Amino acid sequence: MKAVITVIGKDTVGILSKVSTACAEVGANIIEVTQSVLQDLFAMVMLAEIDSMSVAFDELTRKLELLGEENNLKIHVMHEDIFNSMHRI
Repeated sequence: MKAVITVIGKDTVGILSKVSTACAEVGANIIEVTQSVLQDLFAMVMLAEIDSMSVAFDELTRKLELLGEENNLKIHVMHEDIFNSMHRI
């Protein structure tokens, strides 16, 4: 199973590192990343493999949302199944 992680906020040094470290701490493996900086706005989408996590999906969500609050970012985690259901025609 996979999760889609989105990160939006003011561009600062280390955003990718902080988010990927938080994922690694719970065993979520980042398999794909795309990021852009638009003037001073940072935008990133990550795809993470979550089958081998040491915590429940909700715990990953809480951990990343808290990280976002601490760093003035908006971090959203969505399970792959929900993402696919939302974008199915």
